[in-house]
Amino acid sequence: MDRFDAMQAFARVVEAGSFTKAAETLHMSKTTVTQLVQQLEARLRVRLLNRTTRQVKVTADGAAYYERVLKLLADMDDAETSLSAASASPRGRLRVDVPSPLARMVLIPALPAFHAQYPDIQLDMGASDRIVDVIAENVDCVVRGGELTDLSLMARRVGDLQLGVYAAPSYLARAGHPAHPRELEDTHHRIVGYLWQRLGKAFPYAMQRGDESVHVHGRYVLAVDDGNAYLAAGLAGLGVLWLPEYMAQPHLATGELQPLFQDWRLESMPLTIAFPPNRHVSTKLRVFIDWVVALMGQYAPLAAPPPTRPT
Repeated sequence: MDRFDAMQAFARVVEAGSFTKAAETLHMSKTTVTQLVQQLEARLRVRLLNRTTRQVKVTADGAAYYERVLKLLADMDDAETSLSAASASPRGRLRVDVPSPLARMVLIPALPAFHAQYPDIQLDMGASDRIVDVIAENVDCVVRGGELTDLSLMARRVGDLQLGVYAAPSYLARAGHPAHPRELEDTHHRIVGYLWQRLGKAFPYAMQRGDESVHVHGRYVLAVDDGNAYLAAGLAGLGVLWLPEYMAQPHLATGELQPLFQDWRLESMPLTIAFPPNRHVSTKLRVFIDWVVALMGQYAPLAAPPPTRPT
């Protein structure tokens, strides 16, 4: 039995709550993971996990051992990265998940410079707008827009997305230029709906001008749950869009979008990197986070000092 593999397998089963999910994230067979944990229990002469047909629960001894295992795995990682060569060139696989438009328009175009500096880091990047279970899916970190709902995660605010309202010329030629946000509630106007996964529905957009504030619901013929699809629908003239500036700017420059309600203010959207609270922040994760922070300083600089959160 490889004790390192066994400890790693045990930790992943605890985090994922399932042998099957742990096997998937470790790229092992379920049988291999099961055997490693059984061998570990036999060596320790302690039951670490209670197994039923429906779930896997950690025992009291297993919970105490899990905390020690996390520290041991972190110390092993520190031992490797403390070597001068490893410190100068972080290496290994990093699993991240980011919003699809941010991946397409900002992160991926900038990755050649990142890989030139850190050629030994292998990135597995999920690019979607779905809510990822960071622990169960063994993801090292996620980048998300909006308020972080899972307060059990460690988080670092990396930017503030400035929002604006836009529409394609084809839409404005057909529906006319609205002079006031409330006109978007009229029967002849349409928005493109965005379905927030945590809500399963669109929600109203808050806009303010001086002492006047409105919440725009709007009507739509299409609602989507992906940022790239949302932008494509707006460019096709299917309705009015609420977009971060980094998504809108390239299409403003070409005339594919036109700004609306420029004298109205929309509250900025925080952009956050989150990662598991019990997961060691490895050198490769640290340099990736620092790279994202620097990049967002160009595209979505912090509007104000962020609220204090543990990091």
